[in-house]
Amino acid sequence: MNRAQIGQAAQAFRERFPHFIRRTPLWKLPGSALGVDCREVWLKLEHLQAGGSFKARGMLYRLLSNEIPASGVIVASGGNAGIATAAAARELGVRCEVFVPTVSSSAKQAKLRQLGAQVVVTGSVYAEALEACLQRQKETGALLTHAYDQPEVVTGAGTLACEIEEQGGAVPDSVLVSVGGGGLIAGVAAWFEQRSRVVALEPELAPTLHRARQAGEPVDVSVSGIAADSLGAKRIGSLAWDITQRFVPQSLLLPDEAIRSAQLWLWKEMKLALEPAAALPLAALHTGIYRPAKNEVVALIVCGANLDPATLA
Repeated sequence: MNRAQIGQAAQAFRERFPHFIRRTPLWKLPGSALGVDCREVWLKLEHLQAGGSFKARGMLYRLLSNEIPASGVIVASGGNAGIATAAAARELGVRCEVFVPTVSSSAKQAKLRQLGAQVVVTGSVYAEALEACLQRQKETGALLTHAYDQPEVVTGAGTLACEIEEQGGAVPDSVLVSVGGGGLIAGVAAWFEQRSRVVALEPELAPTLHRARQAGEPVDVSVSGIAADSLGAKRIGSLAWDITQRFVPQSLLLPDEAIRSAQLWLWKEMKLALEPAAALPLAALHTGIYRPAKNEVVALIVCGANLDPATLA
């Protein structure tokens, strides 16, 4: 993945699917508006994307880049990648089958069915749903869309970072990104390379990239906690591992309490209804786990909003 490939994907979206892949807003605020001691915070409101998360970019680009058989497309997901694949499949008029673990929220499962996907609930975590999905794909020959570890998926995700630079008129000093399997941070880091400081953020209870760095290679980890339905991959993707090794200097962990606190703050103070995974960047700032310089411009990827609104009460 490189900037030229990401730029080609962004152009394809603009020319062919501007009604589906939305150019989501970049909200520029003084740091003080979010209780942060820095010059400016940019919120990339990707929760307003089709399907409610950044995943629409990678899933659509995967489908556009391959011939789709009569059996359609198939994906395993904690929820968001499945929703994005189902939305892209409906846009293209093809069949979609989605395997989700039991940890996937009822709101996400309902959204999948609303989009016309055939939903299979199996396994307690994403890895078990993926195993069942791969077996089913061998039987049907459907096009497999991986939640995070395919070149087209990472390239599509990188178009989000391309937009940040275009909308901001410059590159931010730093970009804070939530990490599950790593497709988003891989795309963001591939775009910015080392022109911005890209920082990886994970829950303490799902430390996929962090543990890989400790081990010196991708390893399986146990995942649980408040953001497990979005950030529940048990192993960092091979593409993300390679790209983050080159372009991402920091991998930081956050406790569930801080993630939940930031999620509620964003709802009460900013009226942003977001799933826990989208709150990690603000949690990193509010806790001081990431401390920006006073003159720093920090971009936060607000990655998804597929949640049950009742959880914000």
